[in-house]
Amino acid sequence: MSQRHTVLTQHLQKLAADYVNTQSNKTSLITITNTELAHSLDKITFYVSVFPETAEGPAIGFLMRKRGECKKYLKEKSKMNHIPHVEFMIDEGEKTRRRVDELLSN
Repeated sequence: MSQRHTVLTQHLQKLAADYVNTQSNKTSLITITNTELAHSLDKITFYVSVFPETAEGPAIGFLMRKRGECKKYLKEKSKMNHIPHVEFMIDEGEKTRRRVDELLSN
């Protein structure tokens, strides 16, 4: 992965996190834990963790409904000409890590 691609991915992740923070109704904590930007720059996937886990369904529903607005926010704040298609997914790796930590602490 090139330096430019890495910097762009990190920048878009920060902007998306800012957007989610301002739009969330604060009934659950939604955190962007990882981001994958396609090498062709046509798709970006933001992986999120949600606390409490019981709120994952509503949180993903909310994020998927807000994809268009998030894309518009990214375009305004990043000054990029082309913003990739935006997707949100639950970060299963983060859930697994938390479960392992929980088991090890017992």
